[in-house]
Amino acid sequence: MPDDVLLEARGVTRRFGGLTAVDAVSLELPRGAVHAVIGTNGAGKSTLINVLSGELPASAGSVLLLGEDITHWPQPRRARHGVGRSYQRTTVFPRFSVLENCRLAAQAHRPRAWAVWSDADRDETSLALAHEAMRRTGLTDLAARAAGGLAHGQKRQLEIAMCLATAPQVLLLDEPLAGMGPEETDRMLSLLASLREGHAILLVEHDMDAVFRIADRITVMVDGKVLATGEPEVVRANSDVQAAYLGEATL
Repeated sequence: MPDDVLLEARGVTRRFGGLTAVDAVSLELPRGAVHAVIGTNGAGKSTLINVLSGELPASAGSVLLLGEDITHWPQPRRARHGVGRSYQRTTVFPRFSVLENCRLAAQAHRPRAWAVWSDADRDETSLALAHEAMRRTGLTDLAARAAGGLAHGQKRQLEIAMCLATAPQVLLLDEPLAGMGPEETDRMLSLLASLREGHAILLVEHDMDAVFRIADRITVMVDGKVLATGEPEVVRANSDVQAAYLGEATL
């Protein structure tokens, strides 16, 4: 596994009053690898992503980006420095075209207050980022299609394209396979595999077959804590994981 760690969590904790949703979680996201986080509902997976992306502040612990402490950086600053994310629910602009969705994401990444009177449609840098994001996600032929008219799997691809349009180094993906059929899942897994190069990917996912197909490393969370972490076959063989989450019959 590459040793070029892009994002690191050290003892990250998030409390909501008396509830500890994430309890002293540590992990490293190296460039070129997919790190999956699994666990039952309420395990703290999405809260962990929210803390890593800066949408929620950590109650304790630290987050490092390329070795720099970003624990107290807000989400927009983290995004501008290369931390991108997707959400459980579709977040595209349904009335806008695929290209416009990607262009808007690129523009949000590089706001230009001094260019308020310029034509956004002619912002060459944002358009270049948008077209490259569509190319990488296989959406170029759908550039003029309204996002609301896309199939479910294509919308999920568009969300990742919008994320890529912000030029991230780290991708935090919250259940990108949710609601997909087998063919859509295969396409998404191929896309994620193609994005390994140049990125560190944290994947929160419930589809265990997909996780074991794509992940280089897996962390299992239970009640906000890390139950086990390691390479897929090590996690698969872990008796605590079998009992607490996967179930012996599925292994």
